[in-house]
Amino acid sequence: MTEPARAPAPATAERPIDRLLQIMARLRDPETGCPWDVEQDFASIAPYTIEEAYEVADAVSRGDMSDLREELGDLLLQVVFHSQIADEAGLFDFGSVADAISDKMIRRHPHVFADAIERDSRTQTAAWEAQKAAERAAKGAQDASLLADIPLALPALKRAEKLTKRAARVGFDWPDAERVFEKFEEEVAELRAALKAGDAENAAEEMGDILFVCANLARKLDIDPEAALRAANAKFDRRFRSIEKALEAKGEKLAEATLESMEDLWLEAKAAEKA
Repeated sequence: MTEPARAPAPATAERPIDRLLQIMARLRDPETGCPWDVEQDFASIAPYTIEEAYEVADAVSRGDMSDLREELGDLLLQVVFHSQIADEAGLFDFGSVADAISDKMIRRHPHVFADAIERDSRTQTAAWEAQKAAERAAKGAQDASLLADIPLALPALKRAEKLTKRAARVGFDWPDAERVFEKFEEEVAELRAALKAGDAENAAEEMGDILFVCANLARKLDIDPEAALRAANAKFDRRFRSIEKALEAKGEKLAEATLESMEDLWLEAKAAEKA
């Protein structure tokens, strides 16, 4: 026997987003709210906003949908938190935030919401960038550079990718990945030379150039450098923990293990993963 269909929620039922907005307003109440929440401002909660975005990405990379739902809620709370602070200051509220992004999506997708011709993804990307440039001009932005609006607060590796991607749209790009490999080898040689000369300042600069070239190479190979590095971090984490467990099983202490024995255990963990 099938279960009877559930009755639809009453039209007057409180929407989840309205409930969340009311909770945040209550938390921020100067007299009856939470002291910690009341003390916060845009700057103090910005680091939490960045952290929550990374936790969303982490849940996605792990394929944990239950965790993803929770982390998306945490990220949404950050948007509501910023909006509540702005509302109290008479700047804007959550509704205007939602309206603004809705308007932007409609404006930037004329092939969906207006009469523009159908576009492929490459053409649409170019049109998207053109629209963004027009929006910056309309705002009277003083920085008219093609690289304007790429946030300085982005992780350095991700910003390097975005900088080279933006420049590539006007032809400032290596013709193929092989040329980037050549540039990488050139930068490594320059780092070696700086180290040999004992020039620590120049070595740091050359190390930065190598990382920048790596981000550029990842873009040319259509690889997300942040995701690739996160995966490498996770792999190192797994294998090092395997070393710790193997040493513990032998009754040996990590601090007393030799590099050779740890490398052997690393190779065993690597082989086990591949198997």
